Amino acid sequence: MANKSLSVLKRARQNERRRLRNRERKNSLKQAVKEIRAAGSKDDAKKLLPKVQSVIDRSARHHIIHRNTGRRLKARISREVAEAD
Repeated sequence: MANKSLSVLKRARQNERRRLRNRERKNSLKQAVKEIRAAGSKDDAKKLLPKVQSVIDRSARHHIIHRNTGRRLKARISREVAEAD
């Protein structure tokens, strides 16, 4: 097998770091969405809403999710909070 160039090795290291970072960001997004959907009362959900929207915006800005997916998710969560009992 031929020797790999330095640029290929560097790119592999970068890709691995980015993969791990993206996985962590995606997990925090999922956890935030689960947390607000499992909130016991409407007041708890309203308190969590800005934090969750921020996490969604950050995920979209870092291209973890598509920007339209983020907007759709924020709209759905906002509607769920508004309709909660």
